Amino acid sequence: MEPQYGDEKIVPFSFENKPEDLEREQVKCWLTYTNEETHKVIRENLDRSPLYSGYIKGTGPRYCPSIEDKVVRFADKNRHQVFIEPEGNYTNEMYVGGMSSSLPEDVQYQMYHTVPGLEHAKIVRNAYAIEYDCIPATQLKSTLEFKKIEGLFSGGQFNGSSGYEEAAAQGLVAGVNAANKILGKEPLLLDRASSYIGTLIDDLVTKGCTDPYRMMTSRSEYRLVLRQDNADERLTPLGRKAGLVDDGRWARFCARQEAKQAERRRLEETVLPPSEEVNALLVSRETTPLSSGARLSELMKRPQLGYEALAPLDTARPELEPLVMEQVEVELKYEGYIRRQQAAIDEMRRLENRLLPDPMDYTAITGLRKEAQEKLGRVRPRSVGQASRISGVSPADVSVLIIWLSQNQ
Repeated sequence: MEPQYGDEKIVPFSFENKPEDLEREQVKCWLTYTNEETHKVIRENLDRSPLYSGYIKGTGPRYCPSIEDKVVRFADKNRHQVFIEPEGNYTNEMYVGGMSSSLPEDVQYQMYHTVPGLEHAKIVRNAYAIEYDCIPATQLKSTLEFKKIEGLFSGGQFNGSSGYEEAAAQGLVAGVNAANKILGKEPLLLDRASSYIGTLIDDLVTKGCTDPYRMMTSRSEYRLVLRQDNADERLTPLGRKAGLVDDGRWARFCARQEAKQAERRRLEETVLPPSEEVNALLVSRETTPLSSGARLSELMKRPQLGYEALAPLDTARPELEPLVMEQVEVELKYEGYIRRQQAAIDEMRRLENRLLPDPMDYTAITGLRKEAQEKLGRVRPRSVGQASRISGVSPADVSVLIIWLSQNQ
C-alpha cells in the first residue's frame, strides 16, 4: 500500500480559525488497488447483489458508485483505487473508501482479502446498500417550505440530494426559514450568484432530479464569483441579517473588509518608476520591463507576478492577513472576467425581482406554449428568473411572461 500524507499547510474550513491554531500531527492514510482477482470474485457473485438482482430498484448516487458498479460499468479497467483511512488516533479500525458494496458478508470477505494490504482484514461493520427515496423537490419553495402545506419545511436527502454537505446546507436554510416564519421575519433566500447553497436549492426546487443530486462547482454558471476566498464576503452580511452572526464576528469581518479596501487603494495609488532594480526583477520573472511608471495594481495583474514576486519592490507594504492578500490578488488578476460575470448576475437578479403571482392560471396567458403552461403550472415559480430555468420554458415564453406582468401589475 502507498502512504498518503496529510496536508502540509492546513486550510481552515472557517474564516474564524487560524491555520496555526489547527496545526497537529497528521495521521497518514493509505492507497491500494483492486485487481483482476477482486473483479473475478465480484463478477461471479453479481446475482447475489441486491443492486443487480432487482431487489433494489432505486437509482443510486451517480458519483459514489459501488464496487460492483465500477467493475461492470468500467470493465476495461483492471484496477480501482481503494483508500484506507484511520477511524481515529486511538483505534485500529480503518474505513475502506472506494469499495462500497451490497454483496453478502461471505463474498465481502473473499473480495476484500484479494486487495493488497487487506489480506488478513477483519470486518467490523459490513458494507451495505441503501435505497434512496425522496419527494419531488419541485413541491418546495426556495425557502424549502412546501407550497401546499404551509409551515412544513424540508431539507436533506429527503429532497433528492446525496451527501453530507448538501444535507447540512438544506437543513440550515430550512431551519432558519422555519424560525423566521414563526417570528414573522423575512425568509432567508439565497440565489444562484450568492452561494453554492443557493445553486443547490434552486436546482432542486426548479428542475427536480432523477438521481441523487450532488453539488459540484460545475453546476454553477457563476463560478468566478462563487470562490472559496470570498465566501465570508458573500455570506456574512446575509448571516448577520438572519441573526446568525454575533457582534464579535461581525466586527472582525468589517475590519477585514476595511483592510482589503485600503490595500486595493494603496495598490492603485502606488506607482513604480522604471529602474534597473525594477526591470531586473521583471526580466527574471519573464515579463516585460517598464519603459514608464506602472501602478502596483497593474503589475499585479500580470500572470508572472503576485505579492510574493513583488515583495522586494513593495517595501511599504503593510502587514496583511494572508486571506486579504489572496482576495486582492485574485480580484485584480481576474477583474475583467469578474466584471463581465457581475453584469450577467445583475441581469439574472433583475429577472429574479420580477415576482409572479401565486396561485396563477398559466393556461389563461395568451402566447404561452402548451408545454410552458404545463411546466409553469406544475413548478409554480416564484419569479420570472426561476421560470426561465425550467426545462421546457423557452426565451419566447419568458418574454410573454414579462409582457403579461407589465400589463397586469
